[in-house]
Amino acid sequence: MGRDMEDSIILKIDNIVKTYPGVRALKGISTTIKKGEVRALVGENGAGKSTLIKCIMGVEEPTEGSVQINVNGEFCSAKSVLDAAKLGMYANYQHVNIAKDLTVAENYYLGHLPKNNLGIVDWKKLNFESQKIIDKFNLAINPQDVISQLPVAMQAMITISKISVNQNIRLVIFDEPTALLENDKVQTLFRYIKELKEQGVSIIYISHRLEEVIDICDTVTIMKDGEHVETKNVSEVNKDYLIAKMVGRKMVDIYNIQHQKPGDEILKVCNLYGEKFKDVSFSLHKGEILGFFGLVGAGRSELMRAIFGAEKIYSGDIFISGKKIKINSVRDAMMQKIGFLTEDRRSDGLALSQSVELNINMYSYDLISLLGIVDLKKERKRALEYQEKMRIKTPNVKQIVNYLSGGNQQKVVISKLLCRDPDILIFDEPTVGIDVGAKEEIFKLIESLAAQGKGIIIISSYLPEAMGLSDRMVIMAEGHIAGSVEADELKQMREEDILRVASTIYDEEVAQ
Repeated sequence: MGRDMEDSIILKIDNIVKTYPGVRALKGISTTIKKGEVRALVGENGAGKSTLIKCIMGVEEPTEGSVQINVNGEFCSAKSVLDAAKLGMYANYQHVNIAKDLTVAENYYLGHLPKNNLGIVDWKKLNFESQKIIDKFNLAINPQDVISQLPVAMQAMITISKISVNQNIRLVIFDEPTALLENDKVQTLFRYIKELKEQGVSIIYISHRLEEVIDICDTVTIMKDGEHVETKNVSEVNKDYLIAKMVGRKMVDIYNIQHQKPGDEILKVCNLYGEKFKDVSFSLHKGEILGFFGLVGAGRSELMRAIFGAEKIYSGDIFISGKKIKINSVRDAMMQKIGFLTEDRRSDGLALSQSVELNINMYSYDLISLLGIVDLKKERKRALEYQEKMRIKTPNVKQIVNYLSGGNQQKVVISKLLCRDPDILIFDEPTVGIDVGAKEEIFKLIESLAAQGKGIIIISSYLPEAMGLSDRMVIMAEGHIAGSVEADELKQMREEDILRVASTIYDEEVAQ
């Protein structure tokens, strides 16, 4: 390799092997990335993408091989996350990694807060500098806002914008950065990536939204089962080609599911009020897939969490199969045969340090216990049954859930819900961070549940998904229902028509 070519390379990945007990996650990955190159990394869940970036960032040490970054002509390896930062490598991970009890400003400058001559934190300067970042990324927040009080999508934008605080950036890894973002924030991110590229910063971009890969990346590396399939110029591939290489087969239209004729009304919500939603009324029928769409802050997730007993309802009524019920807790909701899939599976849906077996049975130990004693045979049988039914890729049901891929973790959470055989299922962002193959499986599952007469509610920030799966759609804006679209209308609607309604600024005086 010539000197000029060597100098143009920012990252060298040489024969990386990574093994865990019972799992060979990476099987000799080799590639190079040039300065200013935007490299896509694609593959199904479990392909090894997350393991590879952990090896790059010094989070995991490769079993064999090496990862080196070019620092002013000298190639160095990161032995830790702190090393990676010193070498100019930063990662924006799929799961928001942020200090939620601190403010936006404190998160931006965590570890290097500006101080005055007395060694005391200069809060005025901190907030001033943070406001400049907020303005750069067009975020409608205050530097002193506490992270935990912000929507998950805004938290994701803060982790992205936080990268710009650093001065010595050589390489940035974006892991599913748009999963929770609405369209205008996606465009903000893309502008930032373009800006980094123009500065000579290299990008590794991981996304299951292949249209993004084709739009913004220069090259793409395809992985499958821990192996490097190939690296191509994006100009040489299309979406179908990538899918075929990732999953080993051609994909049909994944939204082309069989819709059912809705049956009797199974859920009715009347004039529901809560902290983030007001005067919400809607109905759900057996066998129906009801989509909920809205922009960040619309109140969709808060509404569904309230129906599931996880947030307080101030007033209003809930009816199940015509009978008025009271839901004061999650247990109340489960006893009414309501299941809820949270949008944040790692924080709210899983016990990450526990086994697949325990997580699958977590909600329903009362069904396999007698006098408080768990029937261990039933526990194991049910875990194995759902491992097979949901096609969960794991060495065994004793495997710790944290070691599974995002797609397989999602399947574990869904299995946990299905153990109680709910009649009403609420899926909040069911495909966040999920590859196309796993998406197809989850959509077929939803189709099957609807065919069984279950009432299904789907919240999705990805509009093609929400429109493609739903029989009807409810559109929320600022905590209110801004509109609804019936089945016949939905087929004729354009995405921009839905977005227009979702962007409604709700005027309560006009509404009254």
